[in-house]
Amino acid sequence: MGKATGFLEYERKDGEVVKPSVRTQNFLEFHKSLSYKEQQLQGARCMACGIPFCQAGAMLAGMASGCPLHNLVPETNDLVYKGKWEQAYKRLSTTHPLPEFTSRVCPALCENACTCGLNEAPVSTKENEKAIVEYAYENGLVKPDVPAVRTGKKIAIIGSGPSGLSAAIMLNKRGHEVTVYERSDRAGGLLRYGIPNMKLDKRVIDRRIKIMEESGIKFVYNVNVGKDITGEELLKEYDRVLICTGASNPRDIKAPGRDAKGIMFAVDFLKEVTKTLIDGGYDSEALISRNTFSFGTVKGKHVYVIGGGDTGNDCVGTCMRLGAASVKQIEMMPKPPVERALNNPWPEWPKILKTDYGQEEVIDKFGEDPRIYTTTVKEFIKDKNGKLKAIKIVKLKSEKDEKTGRMNMVPIEGTEEEVKADIVLIAAGFLGSEEYVRNTFKVECNERTNIKTAEGFYKTSEDRVFAAGDARRGQSLVVWAIAEGRRAAGEIDYSLMGYTNL
Repeated sequence: MGKATGFLEYERKDGEVVKPSVRTQNFLEFHKSLSYKEQQLQGARCMACGIPFCQAGAMLAGMASGCPLHNLVPETNDLVYKGKWEQAYKRLSTTHPLPEFTSRVCPALCENACTCGLNEAPVSTKENEKAIVEYAYENGLVKPDVPAVRTGKKIAIIGSGPSGLSAAIMLNKRGHEVTVYERSDRAGGLLRYGIPNMKLDKRVIDRRIKIMEESGIKFVYNVNVGKDITGEELLKEYDRVLICTGASNPRDIKAPGRDAKGIMFAVDFLKEVTKTLIDGGYDSEALISRNTFSFGTVKGKHVYVIGGGDTGNDCVGTCMRLGAASVKQIEMMPKPPVERALNNPWPEWPKILKTDYGQEEVIDKFGEDPRIYTTTVKEFIKDKNGKLKAIKIVKLKSEKDEKTGRMNMVPIEGTEEEVKADIVLIAAGFLGSEEYVRNTFKVECNERTNIKTAEGFYKTSEDRVFAAGDARRGQSLVVWAIAEGRRAAGEIDYSLMGYTNL
């Protein structure tokens, strides 16, 4: 399979990345692609391992190693190497209904478990995947999939994020009638409004939704299930309901002065910016120049982002494009090591320092990393008009709780510092599913307020109601949401038909 010596002959080569000083002038995607010929050589680097950890999706030390979708990675890489793009798309589609999304926003669990990456750069599986799906769109291979026979069964999916879209594609393919309810004005959920346009152009989502609609899937927008329509009403109309609303309950920072004007949840900020961009016809230059949102303008302001992770970084990158005077990012945890620790061996997920695109942009412009580690906000300080003018931060240390035995981050007395801040964006993660959604379906939740199901299953405590994605597992990755949507679709199909081939 593949070129046996490819990993020895060819070095890893990625597509061009637009320079920070250029890309921060707009909201366009900035990761360019190699030519198809160049990408074929990257496919040749795959080692065709006897045990391909890249596609295992196994849990090691509490984190996934390899793809949770179990994409047939060596096989698709081999087809890329041979230039058999149509066959590569068919092979990828066997396990993956939405590769155009993960090939842009996934942290590449497959690459971090790549055997080639043990001693040198891993195979560029993520860019191979993107080349496959873009070739498929360019050459008319991604077509509506209208089932020849309909089963007469009706399914409602609540939420049009990655898990909802994934499940909808699979259930419609089986012949069931699928209706997706979305409380926002457009489909995509987290993909649409939780990830900025420069990371995932929203026209990529529109392209997929059009195919889904032509396949017979119905989308109902601006309907908030649990408020505009009850769970009881839906269960009267549909044979099964699948809850895919995500972990959309943001974690707050409850410090004195929290009511100051100029403090916003990161997810609300990112949604407002993206919606303004889409409504303006993707004119990013106009958005940057206008730059006025619910808390005012970002341009010329000193911004603090509370929280690390992808959402925090996305806020940093967005504020750089909106002309912030400075951007800092506060993280509670210590700075990760640059290289793997001895207790974090391959093929575990590498717990090492990652400098993402937003942080790169701050370093390029201001000359220093925006992240301030082992720190939290102790107080938000307001001016006489109730507007945020500063924050009081404090350093933290790790300390063992004698009652629980758990290690907690606790403040260090005497390390308080007051710093100027005009805007604070809270990106401290999410607490779980929203209560009104759980209540309308009367489903049980676990101690983390995620919708409760049996381990490895998707049926909730209520008959005919299922859950998948972040609403069930808690805040996680897009690839996990897609995988859960597929698996939940299979379980729903089995409950309806007595067997399943999904």
